[in-house]
Amino acid sequence: MSKDKTQTVQMSKHELDYLELLSESFPTATEVATEIINLEAILNLPKGTEHFLADIHGEYEAFIHVLKNASGSIQRKVDEVFGGQLRLNQKKELCTLIYYPREKLELVKQSDEKMEDWYMVTLNQLIKVCQKAAEKYTRSKVRKTLPPKYSYIIQELLHEDGINPNKSAYISSIFTSIISTGCADDFIVAISETIQRLVIDHLHIVGDVFDRGPGAHIIMDALMQYHHFDIQWGNHDMLWMGAAVGNASCMANVVRIALRYANLDTLENGYGINLLPLARFAMDTYANDPCTVFKPKLAQADQTYDDKSVYLISQMHKAIAIIQFKLEHQIIARHPEYKMENRDIFHLVNFADGTISLPSGVYPMLDKHFPTVDPADPYALTNQEQYIVDRLMSSFLHSEKLQKHLQCLYRNGSMYLTYNMNLLYHASIPLNKDKSLKKVRVGDKTYAGRALLDKVEEMIRAAYVAPEQSEQRSEAVDYMWYLWCGPDSPLFDKAMMTTFERYFIEDKTTHHEEKGYYYIYRQEKAVCEMILKEFGLEGPDTHIINGHVPVKAKKGELPIGAEGKLMLIDGGFSRAYQSSTGIAGYTLIFNSQGLHLVQHEPFSSTRKAIEEMEDIKSITVVREFTSHRMLVKDTDNGRVLCKQVENLKKLHEAYNYGLIKERRK
Repeated sequence: MSKDKTQTVQMSKHELDYLELLSESFPTATEVATEIINLEAILNLPKGTEHFLADIHGEYEAFIHVLKNASGSIQRKVDEVFGGQLRLNQKKELCTLIYYPREKLELVKQSDEKMEDWYMVTLNQLIKVCQKAAEKYTRSKVRKTLPPKYSYIIQELLHEDGINPNKSAYISSIFTSIISTGCADDFIVAISETIQRLVIDHLHIVGDVFDRGPGAHIIMDALMQYHHFDIQWGNHDMLWMGAAVGNASCMANVVRIALRYANLDTLENGYGINLLPLARFAMDTYANDPCTVFKPKLAQADQTYDDKSVYLISQMHKAIAIIQFKLEHQIIARHPEYKMENRDIFHLVNFADGTISLPSGVYPMLDKHFPTVDPADPYALTNQEQYIVDRLMSSFLHSEKLQKHLQCLYRNGSMYLTYNMNLLYHASIPLNKDKSLKKVRVGDKTYAGRALLDKVEEMIRAAYVAPEQSEQRSEAVDYMWYLWCGPDSPLFDKAMMTTFERYFIEDKTTHHEEKGYYYIYRQEKAVCEMILKEFGLEGPDTHIINGHVPVKAKKGELPIGAEGKLMLIDGGFSRAYQSSTGIAGYTLIFNSQGLHLVQHEPFSSTRKAIEEMEDIKSITVVREFTSHRMLVKDTDNGRVLCKQVENLKKLHEAYNYGLIKERRK
């Protein structure tokens, strides 16, 4: 006892000052003891389930469905609860109700005359599934998840099993009251959404919400309503972020890609970007130009645009592409340290004979009509082009929804994340040929590995928060374009982006974009372990989780590499990639037992999912069990809680020895 007292008396003034502050939250030894008991119990619960998605690329219907079905996790819960008790079709109907409660209820009402019986059966089933989803959480955490207006009722139902005959009548009377008061529909929606929240504790988006698909703005709206999520910025996210903070080259790229894939919904309907000035300019400037090489990439089944609309999009596509190449020259000229002079190409065009001279040879141009390009000064914007840039830039900067989504990306995003023994980043950690971390120049210094990503993130944040008109902000805004296509960008990591060549040169050898060494060596376990160690992660249960490069499953490529240390979860969420990947993407589930890499088949439509109960066909292709069942104490949050317990024990000791006085009421 005296030894303990001596140790306690020797607490530093700093420790005692901290414990005095802590005592304001826990004013008595009893309250401290209660909190210690509570936290130590929580530490021994199974960890919550994490859900990982990447490279969504605007495919909002598939994204929202995968979010609702938790990559098959809800279906697995239903199977665990009901097993052989329900027929397959009954389980599918229950799952669909949990995913889309409002829409499914409308369909049920049209076909089921005995709604009271249906309500009674369905409410019982939903409560059982909710009990299963809630079993790994404390009552306190579950209570915080519940909708306030039904919190008390759901708590009562969740903590009764109905086996006791007295309690069975009690539960039945609750259901009867819910139905008789006309609250059944609202209650079913509430309990279904509660199940969705409980099944997934935390969502990770490993880059690229934007581009190609029609609904990036819808995805961002859904994320802003989600309970816990984070984003590791991807190159396409960075392009939109750059546009939204005032980078004209990023803005031109955003518009060009939207026109290339005939995806104007996000720009016009989602963010209210005014494309009319560009359309008028394009129609006038390219009135007699077939713009053949700028014809948008349309899905075979796409009937959205008639021939006249496709032609207008082609004209607009060409107009913004030419503007983009001119704007990019301005950044390249301002920043010789980027070493991107090889992306200045217009001056290599022989406008007289329609050829271009590259280091690899002289090539005929697929398009030779450049009415806005002055051969003597090919990178100069015409007055009309500058007007288009100014009008578009104003639309981006003053789009209320885009700026709100930009704020969300900054608040919830980062270049990388270490979370529960996993390292998440979208694309690359630049490497040298000898597999060492590559030193990359940012500003006037060089950085490698973790320090590089930290510096890059500092630049990205400066583009948003640094004083307007300051040199720091201007440098940072320019750098966001470099992150999109610069050779040493950790979001790109290729020798060059050959956009110009892909448009104007038929010879595909000129289209090649040489990948950095990371993409060669990331399949080696030792390299992945070296990268993990650089970010402070070591041990058998550590992994790198990547997106960015689609896994071509139909060619035999695998989503797992480096002897299990690398997980690749870009398998073609975007419809634009599915012809080459053969699937509709991978997602990852990480629960207390281990990792489940899930492969998805293409999603047809939300309508079919609701009306025909057509779930995404998903199979677990890799199941990796952790070395032991992970509890809360094994997680990052668990380590924080352990530190809290340690401090609470010190406070309890300080109370016992009178170093801090209890505040008894």
